[in-house]
Amino acid sequence: MSVVNDTIDWFSDSAHWSGEDGVPHRLVQHLGYTGLTVVIAAAIAIPIGLWIGHTGRLRGLAVVSSGVLRALPTLGVLTYASLFTGIGIKAAIFTLVLLAIPPLLAGAYAGLESVDRQTIDAARAIGMTEWQVLTKVEAPLALPLIVGGFRSATLQVVATATVAAFVPGPGGLGRYLIDGLALSDYPRVVAGSVVVIVLALILDGIFVLIQRAVLGSRPALSPTSA
Repeated sequence: MSVVNDTIDWFSDSAHWSGEDGVPHRLVQHLGYTGLTVVIAAAIAIPIGLWIGHTGRLRGLAVVSSGVLRALPTLGVLTYASLFTGIGIKAAIFTLVLLAIPPLLAGAYAGLESVDRQTIDAARAIGMTEWQVLTKVEAPLALPLIVGGFRSATLQVVATATVAAFVPGPGGLGRYLIDGLALSDYPRVVAGSVVVIVLALILDGIFVLIQRAVLGSRPALSPTSA
Protein backbone atom coordinates (compact mmCIF):
# COMPACT_ATOMS: atom_id res chain seq x y z
CA MET A 1 0.00 0.00 0.00
CA SER A 2 2.97 2.33 0.43
CA VAL A 3 3.37 2.61 -3.34
CA VAL A 4 -0.30 3.58 -3.64
CA ASN A 5 0.05 6.24 -0.97
CA ASP A 6 3.30 7.48 -2.48
CA THR A 7 1.62 7.69 -5.88
CA ILE A 8 -1.24 9.73 -4.42
CA ASP A 9 1.34 12.01 -2.82
CA TRP A 10 3.10 12.25 -6.22
CA PHE A 11 -0.10 13.47 -7.85
CA SER A 12 -0.72 15.86 -4.95
CA ASP A 13 2.65 17.53 -5.39
CA SER A 14 2.14 20.76 -7.35
CA ALA A 15 5.70 20.48 -8.70
CA HIS A 16 4.52 17.61 -10.90
CA TRP A 17 1.88 19.78 -12.58
CA SER A 18 4.10 22.54 -13.93
CA GLY A 19 7.25 22.93 -15.97
CA GLU A 20 8.67 20.79 -18.74
CA ASP A 21 8.45 17.64 -16.64
CA GLY A 22 4.92 18.39 -15.44
CA VAL A 23 1.93 16.24 -16.35
CA PRO A 24 0.27 18.87 -18.61
CA HIS A 25 3.43 19.37 -20.67
CA ARG A 26 4.13 15.64 -20.96
CA LEU A 27 0.49 15.02 -21.83
CA VAL A 28 0.58 17.58 -24.65
CA GLN A 29 3.79 16.02 -25.97
CA HIS A 30 2.22 12.57 -25.88
CA LEU A 31 -0.89 13.73 -27.71
CA GLY A 32 1.27 15.53 -30.26
CA TYR A 33 3.29 12.40 -31.03
CA THR A 34 0.10 10.36 -31.21
CA GLY A 35 -1.66 12.79 -33.52
CA LEU A 36 1.33 13.18 -35.84
CA THR A 37 1.81 9.42 -36.03
CA VAL A 38 -1.84 8.68 -36.83
CA VAL A 39 -1.97 11.41 -39.48
CA ILE A 40 1.14 10.08 -41.25
CA ALA A 41 -0.06 6.48 -41.01
CA ALA A 42 -3.53 7.43 -42.27
CA ALA A 43 -2.06 9.28 -45.26
CA ILE A 44 -0.35 6.01 -46.21
CA ALA A 45 -2.89 3.38 -45.19
CA ILE A 46 -6.31 4.91 -45.95
CA PRO A 47 -5.83 5.49 -49.71
CA ILE A 48 -4.35 2.01 -50.11
CA GLY A 49 -7.11 0.45 -48.05
CA LEU A 50 -9.84 2.23 -50.01
CA TRP A 51 -8.29 1.11 -53.30
CA ILE A 52 -8.05 -2.49 -52.10
CA GLY A 53 -11.61 -2.46 -50.77
CA HIS A 54 -12.99 -0.90 -53.94
CA THR A 55 -11.14 -3.05 -56.46
CA GLY A 56 -10.67 -6.22 -54.43
CA ARG A 57 -7.07 -6.42 -55.64
CA LEU A 58 -4.09 -7.37 -53.48
CA ARG A 59 -6.30 -8.12 -50.49
CA GLY A 60 -4.28 -11.20 -49.60
CA LEU A 61 -1.07 -9.21 -49.68
CA ALA A 62 -2.64 -6.52 -47.48
CA VAL A 63 -3.73 -9.11 -44.92
CA VAL A 64 -0.29 -10.71 -44.80
CA SER A 65 1.47 -7.34 -44.63
CA SER A 66 -0.79 -6.18 -41.81
CA GLY A 67 -0.08 -9.36 -39.88
CA VAL A 68 3.66 -8.94 -40.33
CA LEU A 69 3.59 -5.32 -39.18
CA ARG A 70 1.48 -6.23 -36.13
CA ALA A 71 4.01 -8.89 -35.16
CA LEU A 72 7.00 -6.57 -35.26
CA PRO A 73 8.60 -6.08 -31.81
CA THR A 74 8.29 -2.40 -30.96
CA LEU A 75 11.57 -2.09 -29.09
CA GLY A 76 13.44 -3.97 -31.81
CA VAL A 77 12.05 -1.74 -34.57
CA LEU A 78 12.84 1.35 -32.51
CA THR A 79 16.43 0.22 -32.01
CA TYR A 80 16.83 -0.71 -35.68
CA ALA A 81 15.34 2.60 -36.83
CA SER A 82 17.69 4.52 -34.55
CA LEU A 83 20.65 3.05 -36.41
CA PHE A 84 19.50 4.69 -39.65
CA THR A 85 17.67 7.85 -38.59
CA GLY A 86 19.66 8.61 -35.48
CA ILE A 87 18.57 8.39 -31.87
CA GLY A 88 15.64 10.72 -31.36
CA ILE A 89 12.12 11.60 -32.38
CA LYS A 90 12.47 10.47 -36.02
CA ALA A 91 13.11 6.87 -35.02
CA ALA A 92 10.20 6.97 -32.59
CA ILE A 93 7.75 8.38 -35.13
CA PHE A 94 8.88 5.88 -37.78
CA THR A 95 8.30 2.99 -35.37
CA LEU A 96 4.88 4.24 -34.27
CA VAL A 97 3.78 4.80 -37.87
CA LEU A 98 4.58 1.18 -38.71
CA LEU A 99 2.44 0.05 -35.79
CA ALA A 100 -0.46 2.36 -36.69
CA ILE A 101 -0.72 1.34 -40.36
CA PRO A 102 -2.26 -2.18 -39.92
CA PRO A 103 -5.47 -1.18 -38.08
CA LEU A 104 -6.01 1.81 -40.37
CA LEU A 105 -5.46 -0.32 -43.49
CA ALA A 106 -7.73 -3.09 -42.21
CA GLY A 107 -10.46 -0.64 -41.23
CA ALA A 108 -10.45 0.92 -44.69
CA TYR A 109 -10.62 -2.19 -46.85
CA ALA A 110 -12.85 -4.14 -44.44
CA GLY A 111 -15.23 -1.20 -44.29
CA LEU A 112 -15.63 -1.11 -48.06
CA GLU A 113 -15.95 -4.89 -48.24
CA SER A 114 -18.84 -4.72 -45.75
CA VAL A 115 -20.95 -2.58 -48.09
CA ASP A 116 -23.81 -4.50 -49.74
CA ARG A 117 -22.79 -5.46 -53.28
CA GLN A 118 -26.35 -4.89 -54.51
CA THR A 119 -26.13 -1.28 -53.39
CA ILE A 120 -22.89 -0.83 -55.32
CA ASP A 121 -24.31 -2.52 -58.43
CA ALA A 122 -27.36 -0.26 -58.24
CA ALA A 123 -25.16 2.83 -58.01
CA ARG A 124 -23.25 1.75 -61.10
CA ALA A 125 -26.49 0.93 -62.90
CA ILE A 126 -27.74 4.52 -62.54
CA GLY A 127 -24.57 5.82 -64.19
CA MET A 128 -22.24 6.63 -61.29
CA THR A 129 -18.54 6.63 -62.10
CA GLU A 130 -16.18 4.47 -60.04
CA TRP A 131 -15.00 7.57 -58.18
CA GLN A 132 -18.61 8.51 -57.36
CA VAL A 133 -19.34 4.97 -56.21
CA LEU A 134 -16.34 5.13 -53.91
CA THR A 135 -16.90 8.60 -52.48
CA LYS A 136 -20.71 8.78 -52.42
CA VAL A 137 -21.70 5.18 -51.67
CA GLU A 138 -18.92 2.96 -50.38
CA ALA A 139 -16.95 5.39 -48.19
CA PRO A 140 -20.00 6.85 -46.37
CA LEU A 141 -21.38 3.39 -45.63
CA ALA A 142 -17.97 2.12 -44.56
CA LEU A 143 -17.23 5.11 -42.33
CA PRO A 144 -18.02 3.37 -38.99
CA LEU A 145 -15.40 0.69 -39.66
CA ILE A 146 -12.93 3.29 -40.94
CA VAL A 147 -13.40 5.25 -37.72
CA GLY A 148 -12.92 1.96 -35.87
CA GLY A 149 -9.54 1.66 -37.56
CA PHE A 150 -8.61 5.14 -36.35
CA ARG A 151 -9.80 4.18 -32.88
CA SER A 152 -7.66 1.05 -32.77
CA ALA A 153 -4.61 2.82 -34.22
CA THR A 154 -4.87 5.76 -31.83
CA LEU A 155 -5.18 3.59 -28.72
CA GLN A 156 -2.29 1.42 -29.84
CA VAL A 157 -0.07 4.44 -30.44
CA VAL A 158 -1.04 6.04 -27.11
CA ALA A 159 0.03 2.90 -25.28
CA THR A 160 3.10 2.15 -27.40
CA ALA A 161 4.40 5.73 -27.47
CA THR A 162 5.58 5.22 -23.90
CA VAL A 163 8.22 2.80 -25.27
CA ALA A 164 9.51 5.54 -27.57
CA ALA A 165 10.91 7.27 -24.49
CA PHE A 166 13.42 4.42 -24.31
CA VAL A 167 15.64 6.41 -26.68
CA PRO A 168 16.81 9.93 -25.77
CA GLY A 169 14.87 12.74 -27.37
CA PRO A 170 11.16 11.92 -27.29
CA GLY A 171 9.30 13.20 -24.27
CA GLY A 172 5.70 12.38 -23.52
CA LEU A 173 4.30 10.29 -20.71
CA GLY A 174 6.81 7.53 -21.36
CA ARG A 175 9.46 9.61 -19.64
CA TYR A 176 7.73 8.93 -16.31
CA LEU A 177 8.04 5.19 -16.88
CA ILE A 178 11.57 5.06 -18.31
CA ASP A 179 13.10 7.66 -15.96
CA GLY A 180 11.18 6.27 -12.99
CA LEU A 181 12.49 2.76 -13.59
CA ALA A 182 16.03 4.06 -14.04
CA LEU A 183 15.84 5.85 -10.68
CA SER A 184 13.74 3.19 -8.94
CA ASP A 185 11.14 5.90 -8.45
CA TYR A 186 8.12 3.60 -8.50
CA PRO A 187 5.51 6.21 -7.59
CA ARG A 188 6.53 8.10 -10.73
CA VAL A 189 6.22 4.90 -12.77
CA VAL A 190 2.76 4.12 -11.39
CA ALA A 191 1.64 7.72 -11.83
CA GLY A 192 2.77 7.74 -15.46
CA SER A 193 0.95 4.46 -16.07
CA VAL A 194 -2.23 5.82 -14.53
CA VAL A 195 -2.14 8.94 -16.72
CA VAL A 196 -1.63 6.79 -19.86
CA ILE A 197 -4.54 4.54 -18.89
CA VAL A 198 -6.84 7.47 -18.20
CA LEU A 199 -5.85 9.12 -21.47
CA ALA A 200 -6.53 5.89 -23.39
CA LEU A 201 -9.95 5.50 -21.75
CA ILE A 202 -10.91 9.10 -22.55
CA LEU A 203 -9.83 8.77 -26.18
CA ASP A 204 -11.63 5.44 -26.46
CA GLY A 205 -14.81 7.04 -25.16
CA ILE A 206 -14.50 9.89 -27.65
CA PHE A 207 -14.12 7.45 -30.54
CA VAL A 208 -17.12 5.46 -29.34
CA LEU A 209 -19.22 8.62 -29.50
CA ILE A 210 -17.84 9.44 -32.95
CA GLN A 211 -18.66 5.93 -34.21
CA ARG A 212 -22.20 6.19 -32.89
CA ALA A 213 -22.65 9.60 -34.49
CA VAL A 214 -21.29 8.35 -37.81
CA LEU A 215 -23.46 5.24 -37.65
CA GLY A 216 -26.55 7.34 -37.08
CA SER A 217 -25.74 9.74 -39.93
CA ARG A 218 -24.94 7.14 -42.59
CA PRO A 219 -26.96 7.50 -45.81
CA ALA A 220 -29.75 4.96 -45.99
CA LEU A 221 -28.78 3.70 -49.43
CA SER A 222 -30.33 0.59 -50.87
CA PRO A 223 -30.80 -0.89 -54.35
CA THR A 224 -34.35 0.39 -54.54
CA SER A 225 -33.59 3.90 -53.33
CA ALA A 226 -30.65 4.20 -55.66
